[in-house]
Amino acid sequence: MIFVTGASGFVGGHVVHELRGRGLVVRCLVRDPRKAAKLAAWGCELSQGDMTDPASLRRGVDGADTVVHLVAIRQGHEEQFRRVMVDGTRDLLAAASDAGVRRFLHMSALGTSEATKELVPYYRAKWEMEEMVRASGVPQVIFRPSFIFGPDGGILPTFAKLARLAPVTPIIGSGRQRIQPIWADDVATYFADGAARDDVTGRTFELGGPDVVSWNEFWGRLKAMRGMRRPSIHVPVSLMRLNALLTERLPGNIPLTRDLLKMLEYGDNVVSNDDAVRTFRLPLVPLDDQLRRAV
Repeated sequence: MIFVTGASGFVGGHVVHELRGRGLVVRCLVRDPRKAAKLAAWGCELSQGDMTDPASLRRGVDGADTVVHLVAIRQGHEEQFRRVMVDGTRDLLAAASDAGVRRFLHMSALGTSEATKELVPYYRAKWEMEEMVRASGVPQVIFRPSFIFGPDGGILPTFAKLARLAPVTPIIGSGRQRIQPIWADDVATYFADGAARDDVTGRTFELGGPDVVSWNEFWGRLKAMRGMRRPSIHVPVSLMRLNALLTERLPGNIPLTRDLLKMLEYGDNVVSNDDAVRTFRLPLVPLDDQLRRAV
């Protein structure tokens, strides 16, 4: 049995769908089973709880031989990052160790490193989670994906809507920083293969798609895919930071925060090696096909 945290999220839905498509038994951690009808329809067992409830994590891993850990938050106070991501991962690893779990697959994020851990709370939490996973004694695989694109969630639908509705396309800063978007189904395949292969245990893999583009190139491709000729405008980071200071006060999941701007300013978000490509040899979806599928 595979126990999945974050199963009801954007990436989690793709991972669970891939696992179930392979006929694997999946148990999903969910806050409210009544809101997890899709997971139930796929034949998943639903385990009520969350990352701040250690008892629910122990119930979830009971009888599981593999854990797929996908839970993370992108905004909030320092205490929230620690409680949900750091403390929650510590409790999950303890439960997994006690239950005799034989494989722990953890989703980190591209850009996570000792050098970036003090940049923003998100990176700090991700780095501490990685360190705990590596030191846990539970056989593990860590994946660090770049921007994850899909038609049903993540940031790509927001970008597509912006390209469709905005009279001009706002590009933060110079637009020369590079990204390497990866399709959500490809990420799901990495996790499913990682759960099945003994030769990847104990390794950390950076995941990116087959195309590396600047933000300028990305927006050009997206608008070309939609047949749009609207101009782009480069917005100074300082102005975007002021905007983020205001929008952060709004309720809900805010797409632009000051922390995200810090991460964008830091540099390129591209893989530093081809270990994942050489090891897994997956036929990754090219960026133009990603954009075509999303629009």
